[in-house]
Amino acid sequence: MNKFKSFLPNTNIYVVISSLLMIVIFMWKDKFLGFLLLAIFILVLVYIRKTVKEKEKDWNEFLENNSKSIDRATHNTLKNLPFPMMILDENGEITWYNKKFLSVFNLKDILGQNIIKLISNFNTKDVIKSKVSSYKYVNILDEYYDVYTNIVNIDEGYGANRTIIILYFYQVTSYKKNVEYREGIMLIEVDNLDEVIKGTEENKRPILIAEIERFIMNYASSINAMIKKYASNKYILSVKDSVIKEEMNNKFDVLDKIREIDLGNKLNVTLSIGIGRMGENPMINNTYANSAKELALGRGGDQAVVKSGEKLDFFGGKAKEFEKRTKVRARVIAHALRDLIEESSNVYIMGHRNPDMDAFGSAIGLTSVARNLGKQCRIVLEESNNSIKYILDKMNNDNNYNGWVITPNECLEELDENSLLILVDVHSRSYVQNEEIVNNVKSLVIIDHHRRTVDFIEGAILTYIEIYASSTSELVTEMIQYMLEKPKLTQLEAEALLAGICIDTKNFFLKTGVRTFEAASFLRRLGADTIDVKKMFGHDLSSYIKKFEIIKNAVVENNIAIAVSPGNIQETVVGAQAADELLNITGIQASFVLVRIKDDIFISGRSFGDINVQLILEALGGGGHLTIAGAKLTNITNEEAVERLKDAINKYSREGE
Repeated sequence: MNKFKSFLPNTNIYVVISSLLMIVIFMWKDKFLGFLLLAIFILVLVYIRKTVKEKEKDWNEFLENNSKSIDRATHNTLKNLPFPMMILDENGEITWYNKKFLSVFNLKDILGQNIIKLISNFNTKDVIKSKVSSYKYVNILDEYYDVYTNIVNIDEGYGANRTIIILYFYQVTSYKKNVEYREGIMLIEVDNLDEVIKGTEENKRPILIAEIERFIMNYASSINAMIKKYASNKYILSVKDSVIKEEMNNKFDVLDKIREIDLGNKLNVTLSIGIGRMGENPMINNTYANSAKELALGRGGDQAVVKSGEKLDFFGGKAKEFEKRTKVRARVIAHALRDLIEESSNVYIMGHRNPDMDAFGSAIGLTSVARNLGKQCRIVLEESNNSIKYILDKMNNDNNYNGWVITPNECLEELDENSLLILVDVHSRSYVQNEEIVNNVKSLVIIDHHRRTVDFIEGAILTYIEIYASSTSELVTEMIQYMLEKPKLTQLEAEALLAGICIDTKNFFLKTGVRTFEAASFLRRLGADTIDVKKMFGHDLSSYIKKFEIIKNAVVENNIAIAVSPGNIQETVVGAQAADELLNITGIQASFVLVRIKDDIFISGRSFGDINVQLILEALGGGGHLTIAGAKLTNITNEEAVERLKDAINKYSREGE
């Protein structure tokens, strides 16, 4: 029997025995017919044997011809791998497969065929260029496999090289089915319920509340989810992972549908949705969902964030922001920050890279408060720039401000276990002025007004991010009034804070609320001179000419202006000013200015709010606000940068439709 098996290594021995028995039966009835069938059967066996030997010979020749590249251990491994494997040439043609592949798939006549017939989305060029290293959930004969690729370059001598692709098949059918039936956690919060109710006539309020709840309950029913209301405006849902994928494909159109509720409410109802999926258990998914919802709220609400393990997907976020914060939180944060300052040995305040007057002004305001509380406090500044030069020169000429500003290296030398670091106008790890200081300090506070980004700095003992505020300077101005019994700021300090508010509101033109004017009024009472503030934003003739050189290059399409800065202009501040100026031209609803500095291209985006520049530039790795945003592209030409920007604008326009 063993010899017979070795004669037919790839043939089912039981089928052979059954065939022989049938021939014997025929011979019993009709010897001539029986012998004829036996002869045919022997010829078939010889043909099979010959074919198998030829395949084995070809493979052995392949290994022997490439013995320099493939050693004996590899030779034996390839022939006896315990899982399916095949080899392709550079064009994707199947040149060989091992015994396990044949026994598992039982596919005939695939030698010489292209791999696309087996894996329809296989791209040979992407695999060879290492852009793709695996294919997930490939369906073969109603089973699912993860297919992993490996590239082998073979030296054929005389400078000739040949590339082969090795594919390994790993069955994941059971895992795939488990994933399809796995449940995810969805957290829904009506993020402006109080404001919507307050803006509705009293007799219609109960009906509106009932309609909002009915809408959310109907939505849960439509996706076959278990739903539980755990607060007046908060819901938790357990829903199948396959349904979450469908909602992702639909771009979570529930965000748009709920805004259609109109029962006399002056404000549209908006939702913040956080989804956790792909965790090992419901507890992990719930953690993911909470993190995702915090991110959605931190980015302004009216959006859904899906956290699939470490991956994040964003949907929505197109509604205009409106002021909805209370002074209660400002007072609580102010008292907590005062306690932290008093408990610290020394305090350091740091903003983002290339700080503007909002970052530097808020740092000056907090430094003044800390020093009034009797603590050593300094501003960490790597280098000056045109945005803060005016106020920094005034500080350098005033002996009262000696020692207020230090370099990052000096700060690192002074840090101790009880030092406190306050980050102002920044919460992103990639945008902070010096990441080493952040990593070395034990007590960290974040005060910012930007939409929360993916690389948010974790571990802060106090975080105060209010995206509805016009500026960080506005937040600091409010906190000062609660941190000190009788706030006293010098004229320079008050003007620095007022300048911070002016720069981020474009002189009270954009993103300005009631609290913004209250903060400005407080600073004016402390002696802030609006003429001096205006001088901070003065430009020399050279900068003024550069700004209009950029504007001259602007191209306008669909009410969106894109301008590329000439090579002689390498200042991001001038680019931002040009983007602001472009909005003054009739018909332009949004503007983007690109400035090249060495290998990087900085993009400044501005709009009146009808076009969300933050969403557009976020697709390029940037961020900001609905009306003001920025991004940085590295190792890219001007033409490529413009094309990527246009692609992001077109994608935003399509999703808006």
